[in-house]
Amino acid sequence: MTSAVGVARTSYFLDKLHSLSGVIPIGAYLVEHFFENSYALVSPDKYNYVASKLETVPWRVPIEFLLIWVPILFHGCYGLYIWWMGKSNAIGHPWMANWLYVLQRWTGIIAFAFIGYHVWTVRFLSHGRTTYADVAHFMSDPWIVAIYVIGILAASFHLGNGLWNFACKWGFAVTPQSQRAAGWFGACVAVAFAVVGVAIIAGFRFHWTPFDAYL
Repeated sequence: MTSAVGVARTSYFLDKLHSLSGVIPIGAYLVEHFFENSYALVSPDKYNYVASKLETVPWRVPIEFLLIWVPILFHGCYGLYIWWMGKSNAIGHPWMANWLYVLQRWTGIIAFAFIGYHVWTVRFLSHGRTTYADVAHFMSDPWIVAIYVIGILAASFHLGNGLWNFACKWGFAVTPQSQRAAGWFGACVAVAFAVVGVAIIAGFRFHWTPFDAYL
């Protein structure tokens, strides 16, 4: 009995930590990352300026390791464990909650794989330094564009639906009304991130700078 209680408490703690890590720091980092890359929609020079500033941050490597990569690895690996241990009944009981459960798991797997691909190609192959020209050349390949669009759409849905799960698990949305409001908020976040992410890809792909009037 004691062992079962201990396992239950550990599972409860890991589930809570998994939910929290998806919002802080991963969700917060995603906001910062999209904001940084949005400067490509202003001008190549503006993007290069912002990127160079971030690339020369003191203690960059340990900060990234502790605040970004460790949480992402934990969230992704524990998410894979949840997916492996979970059972889906969306086919037999095609309710919205069941389909959201399935989509959350599969978009998480896609997003995790995409993040690994993105980090390997942009962070390591480039030795942590990329310019607008580098990314634009990278996006000249339609297959890479397709990978990025799928990855960003998956990550956007996963974050938006994850915010709803977070609000429910942490007691911020308890009543049916508050849960509905949290669901709409998560949906708006997902759509916003999807639109911004695809716009950034289009900016690099077509050298599109709709905000150049800010200069």
